[in-house]
Amino acid sequence: MAGQILRKEREEALTLLLDDPSPVVQKAILQELGRLGEVGSVFLKNILCSGNRILEAQARIFLEELQGPNTIKEFIQFIRSLNYELETGCLLLNKTVHPEIDTAESCFILDAVAARCRELFVLPGSALEKCKVINRVVFHEYGFRTNKEDLNDPQDCFLGEVLNRRRGNPLTLSILYILTAQRCGLQLEPVFLSRQFLVGCFHEDEIFYIDANERGAFRSPQEARNLFSSGNIGAGDAFLAPTPVGEVLCRCCQYLEREYRLQKNQARARMFAGFVHEFEATYRRHANS
Repeated sequence: MAGQILRKEREEALTLLLDDPSPVVQKAILQELGRLGEVGSVFLKNILCSGNRILEAQARIFLEELQGPNTIKEFIQFIRSLNYELETGCLLLNKTVHPEIDTAESCFILDAVAARCRELFVLPGSALEKCKVINRVVFHEYGFRTNKEDLNDPQDCFLGEVLNRRRGNPLTLSILYILTAQRCGLQLEPVFLSRQFLVGCFHEDEIFYIDANERGAFRSPQEARNLFSSGNIGAGDAFLAPTPVGEVLCRCCQYLEREYRLQKNQARARMFAGFVHEFEATYRRHANS
């Protein structure tokens, strides 16, 4: 259909039927526009400039049906909202590259992992005892692990891909751990610096950390300091505090930018660099408001 245009008679007929209230007619028009491909999309885009608000509204609905949601725009709107929730943000980020992802399926997997954990809990149980159960389920029964075969695979940054492949990087495995714990009524926090990631538990008198990169190995605060400072970074207690959700998601975008540049995929790298810019610009606007 490239380079073709609708005959005037056909265009007029479609225009007349565009706002027909009959579901049968609406379905038939949508099928015809889909068959026309780019020609149908151009027709609808021309309607958007017609000045007829009723037809414009209907054309917009048909375009969304044909083209699907603009997942990049949705993630930018999420960034600008400052209403950050970890699971929602991760799945919206996933959709920017994999719009076909079934978010319900991702949530179902997380629900199933958490349900298995709750099944094994011995209540009341301390946070440490519950984390031991989560370790068993996540890293042994389900077999989630670090993708050591390809440490720069961008897919390891996408929660949906990690849930399906059961391989990830330290950040996404930490997120998976946190989301599983949340479903079990246990609030854990992301803690990271540079490329080191831990999950922190700050609920009880004895603070401890979980290293998802090492299948849930437990770290004391001193061990965590040593881990963070091993890269010649002078990590004090401030670095072992919880990391805000917005910063977690921004860091995901930074890593995706880097990994797509390593793969010579400049278009994807620019997209994620743009998301990083949106996070930074949103922080500045909020700080100055």
